[in-house]
Amino acid sequence: MALTGQVKEELARVRVAKTSCRKAEVSATLRFSGGLHIISGRVVIEAELDTEAAATRLRHAIHDLYGHTSELIVVQAGGLRKSSRFVVRVVREGESLARQTGLLDPRGRPVRGLAPEVVSAGVQEAEAVWRGAFLAHGSLTEPGRSMALEVTSPGPEAALALVGAARRLGVAAKSREVRGIDRVVIRDGDSIGRMLERIGAPETLKVWEERRERREVRGTANRLANFDDANLRRSARAAVAAGARVQRAFEILGDELPDHLRQAGELRLAHKQASLEELGRLAEPQLSKDAVAGRIRRLLSTADKRALELGIPDTEAGLPADLLDL
Repeated sequence: MALTGQVKEELARVRVAKTSCRKAEVSATLRFSGGLHIISGRVVIEAELDTEAAATRLRHAIHDLYGHTSELIVVQAGGLRKSSRFVVRVVREGESLARQTGLLDPRGRPVRGLAPEVVSAGVQEAEAVWRGAFLAHGSLTEPGRSMALEVTSPGPEAALALVGAARRLGVAAKSREVRGIDRVVIRDGDSIGRMLERIGAPETLKVWEERRERREVRGTANRLANFDDANLRRSARAAVAAGARVQRAFEILGDELPDHLRQAGELRLAHKQASLEELGRLAEPQLSKDAVAGRIRRLLSTADKRALELGIPDTEAGLPADLLDL
């Protein structure tokens, strides 16, 4: 099951005993599912949800808390709709429910954000608000570079109210507008995990964290492999450059070359892909890595000095441009 669907199925099973929390969840669900409509001068509540479990939960809460009956309409998938949608509709007592849930203020005017009593409530109510908003219009993407827990908002006022609720839960959320649609987004991995736990989705959190850990381990392994490959390529190119310079040094110095420097140079030419440490083990007697490096460095500097005196190309003269900086 996709993570979004898994979260919503889990949230639809959360048991809430506190009445104020149930009311906060219903209010948020109706607000973020586009619940308020005026049809022929009559207030009608229509909440469109994408899971039957969420729709059933909302219908039961409306009946238990406010005593209103509702009907469930199933809109089958087809055309642009990839899956069925479930519409909870309250017609006869729509205005009464709208006032009770804060969709209308006492004067009968639509509330653009969330009801004041919901906004100013406590931490548990803030959790319920996020649970209701996610059930209405939330999504959770796979862990990765573009991971996000996101809720589509009916307007900027409702989005800011949801950001405030997240702040009360200690979670950093941001409101942004994308192509004319307001969204509330949480992108930090730890913050996403904290929100999933607070709204009541520990099972999905466990799955999400496991996938996140696997991705991070795989990413670290890939970075280390790329780093090792780059180092190996650089070492190989450096050895090729050193071999070419040693060959030129032999040509410049001829018989003037001291035996200990000649030995180091011959080792470099005979084992072009070997590291300095490996060259030291091949020397007789064995030499340290620093000793081999020092002898090759003196060989090259001696040859370059002699080339300058003779006015001939030095040891770097024949190197390709991409090897000169090694």
